[in-house]
Amino acid sequence: MADNLRILAFDTSGNSCAAAVLEGDRILAAEQQLMERGQAERLVPMIETVLETAKLSHDQLDALAVTTGPGAFTGVRIGLATARGYGLALGLPQIGASSLEVLAAATTPAERRDRALLILIDAKRRDFFAQLFDENLIPMGNPFSASSETLVAQLPAMPLLITGSGCDQAEPALDRHPFDIRRSAAPSYCQAVILARLAATRYSTNNGKTQPAPLYLRSPDVTLPPKDPRKTEK
Repeated sequence: MADNLRILAFDTSGNSCAAAVLEGDRILAAEQQLMERGQAERLVPMIETVLETAKLSHDQLDALAVTTGPGAFTGVRIGLATARGYGLALGLPQIGASSLEVLAAATTPAERRDRALLILIDAKRRDFFAQLFDENLIPMGNPFSASSETLVAQLPAMPLLITGSGCDQAEPALDRHPFDIRRSAAPSYCQAVILARLAATRYSTNNGKTQPAPLYLRSPDVTLPPKDPRKTEK
């Protein structure tokens, strides 16, 4: 990690809005606000606040970091669009990390020892966005979507550590898992501080030409208008 690398990181993929500024291995500023909606109005002022607190101007930044999902469809798009706008305006590389990776990185090695780590994000409709990692944070498979009925069948036969916004909702289903399950002390929401540190480790492999892409595990919830019976196809 470069000693003076300066990264602005932000997240709107879940039920919060967060921004942080990292310089080398030091967090210069960070702000987080739990909120179900309204991230579009809150994010840019929050970014400007953390930059002011860090005493940095826009042209002193080296890179941007943003969560790519999965999560709330609108929230993911807000974060990516903001990263795109700042990136184009400032000529900065944009580094993406999934919300699952950010949640995983917030857990501690002691918590993960001899356990598989299961990240659970509440996807509404009694569904979850999920991913499994080993105790060294190496993915044990791709991110997936699961219902309460199908979740346990996709879990390994070993003790688990769980974290994320879907943990409470998943408890009845996880009761059917025959191995010990513990819950991490880490927050259930993505932290921009953790995202910034992940991005710093990836900076050397990002040449500024890549564009973070959204990670969707299902189609957005959209209600189509009723079909007008007076209109017929020709």
